[in-house]
Formats: sequence, structure tokens, C-alpha cells
Amino acid sequence: MIEILIVIIIILLVLYYTKFLLNIYFGLEKLSHKVLSHKVENKILSEFVSVIVPFRNEEHNILTTYNSLISQNYPIDRYEIIFVNDSSDDNSLQILESMQNGLSSLLEKPNIFIYSVSNDCLVNAHKKRAIRFGIEKSKGDIIVTTDADCTHPKDWLRNLLKFMDDETGFVSGPVEFRSTSNLFSEMQRLEFAGLVIAGAGLIGSGNPIICNAANIAYRKKAFEKVGGFTYQMSLSSGDDELLMQKIHRETNYKIMFALDKNAIVSTEANLTIKEFYNQRKRWASKGLFYGDKLLLVKLILIFLFYLSLIIQPVFGIFLSVNFLLTFLISFLVKIFLEYLVITKGTNLLFDHNILKPFLITEILQVPYIIISGFMGMFGNFVWKDRKIKR
Repeated sequence: MIEILIVIIIILLVLYYTKFLLNIYFGLEKLSHKVLSHKVENKILSEFVSVIVPFRNEEHNILTTYNSLISQNYPIDRYEIIFVNDSSDDNSLQILESMQNGLSSLLEKPNIFIYSVSNDCLVNAHKKRAIRFGIEKSKGDIIVTTDADCTHPKDWLRNLLKFMDDETGFVSGPVEFRSTSNLFSEMQRLEFAGLVIAGAGLIGSGNPIICNAANIAYRKKAFEKVGGFTYQMSLSSGDDELLMQKIHRETNYKIMFALDKNAIVSTEANLTIKEFYNQRKRWASKGLFYGDKLLLVKLILIFLFYLSLIIQPVFGIFLSVNFLLTFLISFLVKIFLEYLVITKGTNLLFDHNILKPFLITEILQVPYIIISGFMGMFGNFVWKDRKIKR
């Protein structure tokens, strides 16, 4: 009787995960059809745009980011770039100021501003405090945020903002890890692309859940209408998807995904397993604070599906060989559907070479999801040389 009950639970989890992935797949279909039918063209918004770049200890990256942002193919009188120093203790601020001083004497880039946020922010709210400070200093009707370790193609801003119309309050843009010859980096590249593709498909299906703050745009009045980062300032993360979810839940604005390869922002993958682990723990840490409790239940069901992929082989060895069969079916369903989804997303956004480490990534993804998910809920982590308490 207990065996039958466990098998039924496993079947229900597989069916739910199947439904979840099919929602993403058909959401991608809707997005692609919408882009094709509307033939979205590059445009200059009538509203002024403020690009906000919070940074901490990015001396090795910030000059590249700076150069890619000041080289945007967008009218200089229609946007500003605001760098906000989040208590850096390296040379990031000095590098930026030296560049700005060199340019300001020539009056070349009057739309670049550099600020430093005060140190009296809440314990975990460092990045959100920096972004909020940038918004307070901004004059734009549209806020765009990106990270200080990113590179942006010349037409990035145009291609991101062409998805912002009068009815849209939030636009999520694609982000990718740059390609290397390192297997660990290539696995991260694929796994991260999977997250971006999932986020796009969920937006297309009308259920926005995940996005990445390295490439988002939103209306300032939508930000203000939902109270900005209020009730999130005790969290180290959430300046992206928690805000997107609030705008979706509490306003009539549409949520859009910038389905365009020319809107992609690129960044480096984590160099070490420890960095990767801390990054994913940080991302997982905000899950318990999703405002939609039904969404939280859905995420728990997905977590339980992954957990079952560890438990089933153990049950197969110690309880009944039938669990080895259910494991095989569960894992094959996972591989098939995830390959279907990621191939669909890759056709729309990414290079096909990204799929090369698919099988090994699929296998290692299972324990990583379980460990990072659990530790994100209950553990502490390190971010930007800071120890963050959960």
C-alpha cells in the first residue's frame, strides 16, 4: 500500500513538471508569434531613459561596461547613465572617476553621472539600496538596470526598449554567459541559458516568475505604484523578479520579454564552484518571499520533483525494484522535455553550440538544484565579498 502511494505521488510530480515545461514551451511560441506579427522595430522612446548601474568591487570589469554603455546607438539627449558605488573597497570608483574627469573636460558625455551610496543601509539590502538611490537621482520616466560586469552591444538599448509600449510596465531582457573552452563555464552557460529561456516562456504564458537584473527596464511610475522595494529591503536579492511579480500582480501593466538576440547582455561565468554555489544560493534565497503563495507552492512541487530523482534510486535499491523503473521514466521525461524547451529557446536567442554539454549538465543539475535550493532557504552566503545572513 505504501509503495503504491509513493508511486502515485511520483506520477503526480512528473505530470506537474511536464505541465510546467509545456507552459514554458508554448509561452515561447506565443512570444515568437507576437514578435513576428508585430514586426517590432527599433525606436526611440518619447520618455527619457535612466540606465542605472550599481557596482561593488568591479575594478576588473567596470571599464568594459562603461565603454559599452557610452557607445550605445541611442540619442545622447534621450538617456543618462548613472553609476552607483555600493561601498567598493577596490579601485572601481577611482577608475570611473578618472574616465569621467577625462571626458568631462571635453564635454563629450554630459549624460554620465557617478554617485556613492551612504553606508547606513539595511544589513542585506546593499544592491537594492544602491538602485533605489540611483532612481532617486534619476530624471528618467523609464528605468533600465544592468550590472557592472556586463558587456552591451551597440544597439542593446534600442532593442531592449522597443518592447516598451504605453501598456507595458516591465521588460525582461536576455542575458548570457560568454563562451569559453572551459567545460565548467560551458555548463554554466547552458544552465544559465535554460533559466533565461524558462523566464521568457513563463512571461509568454502570462506567469512571470524569473528574470535577471542585468537586463531589465521598467516604468518609474510602475515602480512607485507598487512601493518600489518596500518589504524587500531585508533581502540581498529580489531587485528583479520580486519587483516584476509585484508589477504583474498589483498593476494593469503588461510584462514583456525582449525576444531579440540583439538585446542580449553578456557577462562572465563564475570562475569557481564556490562562486557558483554562493550565487545560486543567493538567487534561491528569495523564493520564500514571493508574494503569490500559490507560486511558492508550485516551486515547492518542482523542488520535490527534483528531490524524487534522488530518492527513487535509493528506494529502488532498498525497497522495491519498481522505483528504478519510475526513476528511469521520470529522468527520461525530464531530459526529453527540457531538451525540447531549451532547443526552442536556443533557436530564438542563443548559439546552438551552447547545447554541447547538455547531458552532463542534466545529470549534475539534479543535486545542484536540491543543495542550492535548500541552502538558499536556510543557509548564509557570500556576495561581493560580503557575508550575508539569511
